[in-house]
Amino acid sequence: MPEIEYVTLAAHAEAINGLLYLQGAGLTDIVQPNDNNGQPGVVHVGIGVSIVVGWNETGQSFPITISVVDEDGSPLINAGGQIEAGRPPNLPAGSVVRSVLALSAEVQFPRGGGYEVRAELGGATKAVAFRVHQQAQPPSPPTQAGPTTWPTPRAD
Repeated sequence: MPEIEYVTLAAHAEAINGLLYLQGAGLTDIVQPNDNNGQPGVVHVGIGVSIVVGWNETGQSFPITISVVDEDGSPLINAGGQIEAGRPPNLPAGSVVRSVLALSAEVQFPRGGGYEVRAELGGATKAVAFRVHQQAQPPSPPTQAGPTTWPTPRAD
């Protein structure tokens, strides 16, 4: 059975020609901005996954699930698919093949707190935890009182 080598949370992730490109990988804390109405805004996140496929497992499809869950285990994102790795030409017999997967998403976390990215393959799960911090509301502008008037001095 293929094995998940690692899963990571990043500011951005792409898989191109068998390589995983990550920007800002290893995120542990995300500050979520507010939208124009003061509600939690949208955050761009990337998820990178590396899978090691054994020689005898190449050419076969295996189901994989990637999810983001909150502290209670409730899913916020759930994506599923199949992975399949072929054998490159001239690969020595018995070698392993590394397959990479990248997901990018625009996420609106419902609240601050702990979350986890989980990758599941063949009943085995790898996970990475992170925290979301809601951006503090900007202070209200001070109310402006009318102009201060001073009593007119009297000439006695």
